[in-house]
Amino acid sequence: MTEPLAPGAVIGILGGGQLGRMLAVAASRLGLRVHVFEPAPNPPAGDVAHQVTTAGYDDEAALRAFAAGVDVVTFEFENIPTAALDLLETLRPIRPNRRALAVSQDRIAEKSFLNGLGLATAPWAAVDDAAGLEAALATIGCPAILKTTRLGYDGKGQARIMAPADAPGALAAMQGQPAVLEGFVAFGAEVSVIAARGADGQVAAFDPGENVHEGGILRTTTVPARLSPGLRTDAVLIAARILNALDYVGVLGVELFVTPQGLLVNEIAPRVHNSGHWTQQGCAVDQFEQHVRAVAGWPLGDGSRYADVVMENLIGDDVDRVPLLLRESGVAIHLYGKGAPRPGRKMGHVNRVKPRV
Repeated sequence: MTEPLAPGAVIGILGGGQLGRMLAVAASRLGLRVHVFEPAPNPPAGDVAHQVTTAGYDDEAALRAFAAGVDVVTFEFENIPTAALDLLETLRPIRPNRRALAVSQDRIAEKSFLNGLGLATAPWAAVDDAAGLEAALATIGCPAILKTTRLGYDGKGQARIMAPADAPGALAAMQGQPAVLEGFVAFGAEVSVIAARGADGQVAAFDPGENVHEGGILRTTTVPARLSPGLRTDAVLIAARILNALDYVGVLGVELFVTPQGLLVNEIAPRVHNSGHWTQQGCAVDQFEQHVRAVAGWPLGDGSRYADVVMENLIGDDVDRVPLLLRESGVAIHLYGKGAPRPGRKMGHVNRVKPRV
């Protein structure tokens, strides 16, 4: 049995972006402190963290000092160098565990894991070279999308193949990295489930949200999602199956396609997730507090939804709309404390709330 952290204990967070910032705020409400490890100076999480270490993930001395000052380690993004995790794991517990990271860091490992659980995904094939791409296209067909197996997010590391003639350009866009070809799925909507598993094995899930993307970046999440009661139950059960199979501790995001044949898993994220930001105004215990509770060894909270919410990301120059948003009723604004806006940069989000009917 994991010993729960006492108030005043320190949670170490790898990464200092907006997710780390919101985790730090949630921890502070519970009387816990946060120590952020982030290579870049002046990270968004630094404004609200108890302590910040600014050092590279290859700085062994800094990693050791960081571990010595925390009680448990978690992370706000997946792509942490393996060597840093190898070291930290010998010094402090890491939650979620290394297997969850290994699965999510590699698209082939992720899809193999999901299919091994009996969960459906889009058709896919590993691609290492031109011959491999040609063979994959012969099986999967067009349209399809070629993705790097690692490090892709928010539409990065991806190239569409609408016809065989697009294949050479798509392969060149991978810049020699291993890739996976995914067939397009005819889906009616994309939904996501934000779910948590505690150190004691307790599982709790928030209501599924319906997502809309633009340019590969999440634009809005609407709750409740337009799902039948049966599919809503299926979505939650899929998330629970993944959590238990990974012996997971913390919050996990699961993106799903709604198809005539049922739900397909698009991808998983072993962390708090952009599509779960609606929980900040829709639930008494939001995804950030739920994650803190889990990694601290505390009981999970009640994530029941008491309001309908539309979460909208503020991307790039969208942040210029804040003066007008401040005048809207039923709008909660969350800004991330970042520098100048630029195209594709998430500057904040807003939650538009109305009471649940």
